[in-house]
Amino acid sequence: MRTSTRLAGVLTGLTLVCGGAAFTAPAAHADVSACINQVERELQGGEVPAAVRAACTAGSTGYHDQCVTGLTKASVTKGTAVTACTAAP
Repeated sequence: MRTSTRLAGVLTGLTLVCGGAAFTAPAAHADVSACINQVERELQGGEVPAAVRAACTAGSTGYHDQCVTGLTKASVTKGTAVTACTAAP
């Protein structure tokens, strides 16, 4: 394989990888406020416990399973926990 062809292939691959990361990075982070708001709707007002904030923060950093587990341990239903942890801006 010619060097110019190989170089073009490598550069194309890098462009696709970097471009793909730019498109997926914003969606990968859940919004902590949106997560907390979803839980507040279920709890119908009131201040959410610190455990809920911690779980939503974990979800915003990509730890979806940890977020769901934390919310269910804080007496949030499984359905609401899943929805809250995947809430995006």
